[in-house]
Amino acid sequence: MNAPVGGSLAYALLALGMGLSAAPPAQAADLSGTVALSSQLVDRGQAVSPQTPILQGAGSYSFATGWSLGLSASTEVRSPDHIAEALAQVSRDWSLATDWQMQAGVAYYDYPGNARARPYERVEGTLDWIYRDVLTFGLSAIYGMNSQVPRFRGAADVNFHWPLPAHFSFSAGAGVTRSAVSPCHAGGQECASSYEYARPGYYEPLPAETYGYGHAGLIWSKGSWHMELDRVVTSGLTRPRGSFDTAPWLATVSLSF
Repeated sequence: MNAPVGGSLAYALLALGMGLSAAPPAQAADLSGTVALSSQLVDRGQAVSPQTPILQGAGSYSFATGWSLGLSASTEVRSPDHIAEALAQVSRDWSLATDWQMQAGVAYYDYPGNARARPYERVEGTLDWIYRDVLTFGLSAIYGMNSQVPRFRGAADVNFHWPLPAHFSFSAGAGVTRSAVSPCHAGGQECASSYEYARPGYYEPLPAETYGYGHAGLIWSKGSWHMELDRVVTSGLTRPRGSFDTAPWLATVSLSF
C-alpha cells in the first residue's frame, strides 16, 4: 500500500514492510519488518514531530488470502523513551485485472509521547486503486480522536512511481484534505488564547481549512535497502501557534527483512 503523499513516514514504512503492492493475494503467509531513520514525521504536509532524526520500526504479517496485519512505532533519537507515533493497521487487497489491484484498510494512529500531535490521533479507513504499481489513487475517511475540528473529514491522494536506471525511481504525488487543527483570527500564525491579550473573542478559532499537499523526489532501492529524498509542499494551510515547522526536504533510509 502506498502511503499518502507527504503522509506519515511510519505509515510508509509499514506499507514497505508489508510489500502489498508487489505481492499478489495468492502468496504464502509471510512475516516481514522494516527499520529506518528519517529526518522528520510529516502527516499529509503537516509536521507531527520536530526536525530531528526519527528512529522507526514496522512489522507485518501477510496471509495468503490477501489480508495483512501491521504495527509500527517511531521515536525521536534524542528521546528514545518517548514514542512519537504508533500505528496499527489491518488491510485486504484484491486483484481486479491483470494490471489493476484494489486495497482496503483501517489504521489507528496514536501519539502517546507527543502532546503536540494529539489532534492527529485518529482512525482512518482507506480505499486504493493501483495500476501496475505505478499509479495509485486513494480515498480516505478519517475520524479524529482528539480533533479541534469536526471529527469526520476526508482525503484524496494520487501517487506516481516510475523506475529509472541504476536502481533509482521517481516518485511524485498530490492530495487534498481538511486540517485537523483550526487557525485563528489575527493572522492565524499567532493562535494564542484570547485572554493572553485581554481581548476576548479576538483569537477565536476559524473553521478548519481545506488544503493541498504534494511531494516529488527520488528513491534508490537495492536488495533490502531503500533510500528516499522528497521535496514536500503544502498550499492553503495556516500553521497554528505552537505547531512544528515542516521541513521542505524529507529524507529516509530503511532496511527491510
